[in-house]
Amino acid sequence: MQQAKNDRTLPTPSPDRPAPSPAGTAARGASWLLAAGLMLTAFNLRPAVSSLSPVLAEVRDGLGMNGTVAGAVTAVPSLCFAAFGVTAPRLARRFGPSAVVTAGLAAIAAGLVLRSLAGETALFLAASTLALAGIAVNNVLMPVLTKRYFPDRVGTVTGLYSMTMAAGTAVAAALTIPVTRATGDNWRVGLGIWALAAVAAIPLWTLAERRHRAARTPAHAPDPRPAPPAAAYRVARSRTAWSLAGFFGLQATAAYVSMGWVPQIFRDAGVPAATAGVLLAVVMAIGAPLGFVLPRVATRMRNQGPLTAVLGLCGLAGYAGLWIAPAGGAWAWAVLLGLANTSFPVALTLIGLRSRTPGGVARLSAFAQSTGYLISVPGPLLVGTLNEATGSWHGPLLLVSALMAVQIVLGFAAGRDRCVEDGA
Repeated sequence: MQQAKNDRTLPTPSPDRPAPSPAGTAARGASWLLAAGLMLTAFNLRPAVSSLSPVLAEVRDGLGMNGTVAGAVTAVPSLCFAAFGVTAPRLARRFGPSAVVTAGLAAIAAGLVLRSLAGETALFLAASTLALAGIAVNNVLMPVLTKRYFPDRVGTVTGLYSMTMAAGTAVAAALTIPVTRATGDNWRVGLGIWALAAVAAIPLWTLAERRHRAARTPAHAPDPRPAPPAAAYRVARSRTAWSLAGFFGLQATAAYVSMGWVPQIFRDAGVPAATAGVLLAVVMAIGAPLGFVLPRVATRMRNQGPLTAVLGLCGLAGYAGLWIAPAGGAWAWAVLLGLANTSFPVALTLIGLRSRTPGGVARLSAFAQSTGYLISVPGPLLVGTLNEATGSWHGPLLLVSALMAVQIVLGFAAGRDRCVEDGA
């Protein structure tokens, strides 16, 4: 009787609700750690850029940088993203994407530290290029890692890291001046402090990858083999890839025009400088919450073209407002332009959706981002040239409106439900 009683007290496994296995618990923990590593990596993809513009005047004075060189500095990020991003797939195939991301973070940290210590313009530009090279490679690999580790949650994870990237952009832009002022107007500290975030990301990402390798089973491990060479051949000849590259480039153009010129448009219309800065912060801040929501919406749609069109129409409405009443409706135009700029996380989501394998996503990401960033280089420069030539913002607004119309067309083409592996 005592033995029977003891038997009845033993837990009995339920066929409907099996007990969680240690391997499953470890895998879930590794997934959470990987997600955290991706988020912190994403945080580091823009502070090197957004921290510079608030103290550019101090940097110019400190290094004796002339106006031409200072103007060229604003074009360096796009050029580096285009030049170095294209190398990411080859590096990932040779060393593995996780190792390349770690090296990219190290390059960001080293570049930011060296930039803050540079005593002349040439060294400042060289150090900036090192940091931007690390960012360029990691830009391309973020969609790849999402597809590799979270193939069933592409929208959610893309949304999370897009939101974190927007937060990193805004935080660096907002805090660089206070840090500089708090350290005795030392712009070197204001720029160099952002290296700490990259340094912190390296051990977290390394630990996450190690935990993932330990927890995964052979049946669930991602295929480490590269995609066949034919896939790379089709990407360069795919209409979908070219549409996506054009869409990516034009949305980047719109974003750089917003960051570089919209505050000046407001100021020329009579808006105080401090208010113009706050309006730019509104444009940037909208990307944080919507950067999380829109990728999830996009993955639930069979065709993402209508979504890209709605965002493009917001941009056209914002430009129309800047033409008609730039000061009178300034806050509304800032919100509309902020909505238009959320085309960026949608573009990242499309990269993950338009290819079936991590290897294909790597090639498509490199092609779309490198080509796209190259497309974005002349836009902000043309806006400044037109304004100077005409003495008005009407010409530049016509230009960016025409580009936004083309962006809508390319967004429809890129949003169609097909993959580059199909040769479409």
